[in-house]
Amino acid sequence: MITAIREVRRAKGMTLDDVARACSPATTAQTIGRLETGTRTVSVAWLNRIAAALGVTAADLVRLPDRADIPVAAVLEAGGARAPRKPASVIAPLAAPGLIAVTVAAGTGEYRAGDDIWCERLAPEAFASALNRDVLVPLPAGRFVFGRLIGCDHGEDGARLQVLPFEPRAGQTLVIDPPWIARAVRLSRGL
Repeated sequence: MITAIREVRRAKGMTLDDVARACSPATTAQTIGRLETGTRTVSVAWLNRIAAALGVTAADLVRLPDRADIPVAAVLEAGGARAPRKPASVIAPLAAPGLIAVTVAAGTGEYRAGDDIWCERLAPEAFASALNRDVLVPLPAGRFVFGRLIGCDHGEDGARLQVLPFEPRAGQTLVIDPPWIARAVRLSRGL
């Protein structure tokens, strides 16, 4: 198994000893070094311990053969683009449990035709975390409303959501007690 323990540890600015002491139970820097270099087999238990010490998920420490890293060629700042100070890469987006997609067929609001919007499904107790964010809300008969969540109240009859659709001159939509909503978390746009 190929791991990214070293890359994640360095990105977090931690030494081998920092990670070893943060593990529960604590271990030695030498053990962490062996796990990083592959001279010692990394078990799921070790991945979980090291992930917790680094504050990431165990999946963040595993490199899969089909997981593409994209090299960073430039960093865009307020003054323009510049070369990165040290080699860097970004990880191509991967599907995660609970994600659903919205495909845009006709531009609406800030979205353009051809965009894919990745949304994270939320249970009723988490609806308030999507306030002032773009959301997809199911309606009866297989319909949906997509817009900005501008209000969220929990009453005796369940959640009452106020969604402002992006269509011009569209009034807010009041949705009572939907089983779930999905908060937009990533936009995929071809150029």
